[in-house]
Amino acid sequence: MDVIPLWSKIESAGTGNPKDDFDPCIQTYLLEKSDKPRGAVVVFPGGGYSCRAPHEGEPIALKFNELGFHAFVVQYRVAPYRFPAPQRDAFRAIRLIRSRAQEWDVNPNQIATLGFSAGGHLCASTGTLYREIDADAGDEVDNFPCRPDAIIPCYPVINLTDGIAHRGSGENLLGDKINTPEAAKLDLDKRVSPDDPPAFLWHTADDGAVNVENSIRFAQAMWKAGVTCALHVFPHAPHGVGLGLDYPDIAVWPELAAKFLTVNCKFTAGK
Repeated sequence: MDVIPLWSKIESAGTGNPKDDFDPCIQTYLLEKSDKPRGAVVVFPGGGYSCRAPHEGEPIALKFNELGFHAFVVQYRVAPYRFPAPQRDAFRAIRLIRSRAQEWDVNPNQIATLGFSAGGHLCASTGTLYREIDADAGDEVDNFPCRPDAIIPCYPVINLTDGIAHRGSGENLLGDKINTPEAAKLDLDKRVSPDDPPAFLWHTADDGAVNVENSIRFAQAMWKAGVTCALHVFPHAPHGVGLGLDYPDIAVWPELAAKFLTVNCKFTAGK
């Protein structure tokens, strides 16, 4: 595994405390080169935009390696950083991977983002906000597209402001701007367009932290827009189960997601 900084210099969190400043990076989980470049999965761990959960990072990347994909984990900025810092990190990561696709044996047209909980909001942001987030760094990486080719939001936070919102994630992402009209622009169920990439979502019906309606509304918006979308709602499990290894019915989700990528998005996978 290599660790690659996303930016050439650290941007201050703006708190006046240097301990709050963070250097975002990507961690690479690359398979050996093959006859055909493979697809890649870019993982955003969850954590309410306040931290990044380890069990939703490396174990996920290694699982998708097993399924035949290159994988990357993005250690993105969280509170006290505010919007759009995490989104800028996400789009920069996609561009950086495309810029080094030949070196890493990645098909640049087969890059999926995957995220959990608030990382799912970040993942869904890459599929809906790719026209409007400034992720430029003034280097050659800026020349590469930042729109992913598929997204995989897992028990995602989608809405930050209304009745199904996960307010904690919204407050960490937006600070005192959570109560402004501008905040509703990050309710991603309202931001879907026909040009957005295909999506595979999964959630549990009795998730006690992030209402399953977040995934349902996002999927309904995608279907209405004519975007290819799969939604799996499993009956029982708490929030944040990651690979779901203790839940045999849920533990199949990576295989289901991999099949979605290869069948519906024509991703190349293989050992």
